[in-house]
Amino acid sequence: MKRSLEALAREQLEKATSATSGRAAHTVYGGHEHVLRQTLIALTAGQELSEHENPGEATVQVLFGRVQLRAGPDSWEGRRGDLLIVPQLPHSLESIEDSVVLMTVAKLP
Repeated sequence: MKRSLEALAREQLEKATSATSGRAAHTVYGGHEHVLRQTLIALTAGQELSEHENPGEATVQVLFGRVQLRAGPDSWEGRRGDLLIVPQLPHSLESIEDSVVLMTVAKLP
């Protein structure tokens, strides 16, 4: 099976732009019954995924835009093409400009 992440990203960003929350998400692969889950998340500028626990090992790949990942006192900015490693700490993700990321999570047992 093959999917165009760019096409899905554009579609989710359109949905986020028209949503009152300024967010949209689509599971690309996996789900609750799988260890691996990949989710495309679109956020309009200024929107945030509030602080939450990390359910396992996770990365955030920036497909479009610019985001900031925060964990405790540390933060990392990511731009198109960057891969951010999510620490095993409560963390949040803020969109500095309209952005789409691919979040990959491998749930720990």
